[in-house]
Amino acid sequence: MTTQAKSHLFYQSRNRRPVLDRARGIYMWDVEGRRYIDGSSGAMVCNIGHSNPRVLEAMRRQMEKSTFGYRLHFETEPAERLAARTAMLAPEGLEKVFFVSGGSEAVESAIKLARQYAVAIGQAQRSKVISREPSYHGCTLGALALTGYAPLVAPFEPMMRPMPKIPAPRAYLDGLDPDSEATGHHYADMLEARILAEGPETVLAFLVEPVGGASTGALVPPAGYMRRIREICDRYGVLLIHDEVMSGGGRTGRFFAGEHFGADPDILVVSKGFAAGYAPLGAMIAHDRIVEPVLDGGGFLHGFTYAGNPLACAAGLAVLEEIETEQLSGNAAVVGELLKSRLEELAARYPIIGDVRGKGLLLAFELVADRGTMAPLPPELKAYDRLVELAYENGLIIYSRRTRGGYSGDHFLVCPPMITTPAQVEEIVAVLTLTLDQFVAEVAPHLTDAA
Repeated sequence: MTTQAKSHLFYQSRNRRPVLDRARGIYMWDVEGRRYIDGSSGAMVCNIGHSNPRVLEAMRRQMEKSTFGYRLHFETEPAERLAARTAMLAPEGLEKVFFVSGGSEAVESAIKLARQYAVAIGQAQRSKVISREPSYHGCTLGALALTGYAPLVAPFEPMMRPMPKIPAPRAYLDGLDPDSEATGHHYADMLEARILAEGPETVLAFLVEPVGGASTGALVPPAGYMRRIREICDRYGVLLIHDEVMSGGGRTGRFFAGEHFGADPDILVVSKGFAAGYAPLGAMIAHDRIVEPVLDGGGFLHGFTYAGNPLACAAGLAVLEEIETEQLSGNAAVVGELLKSRLEELAARYPIIGDVRGKGLLLAFELVADRGTMAPLPPELKAYDRLVELAYENGLIIYSRRTRGGYSGDHFLVCPPMITTPAQVEEIVAVLTLTLDQFVAEVAPHLTDAA
């Protein structure tokens, strides 16, 4: 990489990356002409691939009409059409849509709507939102209070009100059978125990990713878990909120991951793949029975400047059209099965891979020091960072987090766009194989047993 000019930008660190030149389909090129496979769709965002000409044309058409119309001054056709289309895709009864610019805003909107609903129906004592650990629900203080990932949360705890947590259903770490409903009930019943411990009259909602995102690495719930969760929420008058920021948009083989489990939420949030990176866009989708009392009580005391932006909504409409006409959810299911099988073959080849999991093209694998005990790799190896860097050097972009509370454990999300072909799966796996060979050679001297 040539020497880059001083940057006035700063994000998480001082690390620099090559300058992006262009992106097409599942590939990206830097200004020096080097090609990268986008094996994580950015941050699980670019569901339909890069530079789709039909989406770009739809955005051009809207730009020629208007790029902004404030929601208190005008209704816009793109926002109305996208809201109607979104309600059609959502579970029955979830017909009210509130647009935002990203996942953190969507989660904030959901918990604030839930709270206003409780106040509106005379249950103002309900204020606690239970979530899981580990989990990630956003970086704003409200969403961060619901996040179970210590390195991101701990510095800001004095500034917010942390919310109660229950363990995520990581059966693979606990030695339980994920295909047994008894396992699903075991983890779901932890929610009931926590509701009772907090006082049912104080609990407002339970927030859950139907298929896990970055912090649990594409965790699929055990059999019976989601239905039992729904039953428990109903029993105690607790609202069920599905966080589909990462899993929505067709990535798991259904437009919403919750559709796999037959347990509809009261409120649902989506972003990332909803507009697939073409514009900042997300949505909160809520049941009529929740929204109407809030509106009757004086209105929803919440809003963002760019809510319902016509250009973003035009992009979102075009993305949904592309997903439907090209049957990309179906492709995600089929190609995802192929990719998962290839990852399982890698697990058979490399004892350092302790688990492969996910649905559709929301997939992950986890590295361990000992597959028998699922002991994590020594934290000082920083495997979550090193493997990503090796893959990047080899021209493959993947995404990582630390599995065990953020301080140890290493999992890697392999989530290419939903347009990925079987041939491109083989290309991804070839680079992963090279990368794992390099990584295993590096860490072997530091491990006493990787069996």
